Amino acid sequence: MAFSMGSSGSRNRRGRQLPPSMSEMNIVPLVDVVLVLLIIFMITAQAMEFGLEIEVPKIKKSSMSVKENPVLSISRRGDMKLNEQPLANIALIGPEVRRRFGAEAKEIYIRCDKNATVDLFAQAADACGRAGLKVNFVTKTD
Repeated sequence: MAFSMGSSGSRNRRGRQLPPSMSEMNIVPLVDVVLVLLIIFMITAQAMEFGLEIEVPKIKKSSMSVKENPVLSISRRGDMKLNEQPLANIALIGPEVRRRFGAEAKEIYIRCDKNATVDLFAQAADACGRAGLKVNFVTKTD
């Protein structure tokens, strides 16, 4: 099958002139498909916006704050403080927490300098665990 390049048409066997052949693409079906997809998208976008209505459950605020909880601070030299008051011995963490914060104190926050030895940190966490306190670590986010 041959395509003609000029405006002149080709002739059939009987000598009649045929219309010139078209070498262009018909884009009407493509436009129809795109419009149908656009309509479908517009309808489904509204349905997605008004999907399920969910009411999130509300919780009761905690009455305790970080200032009310015991915080054990360990410096890089190994000095320890329980809520800014010096603590002489690691073994006294449990009794000191009970004495200062009462029997309702169930957890302790450990704040340790990043340059302190891991040994001090592990000993403090172990002593708090043996005293029946839940150990929480204080970290800093970027």
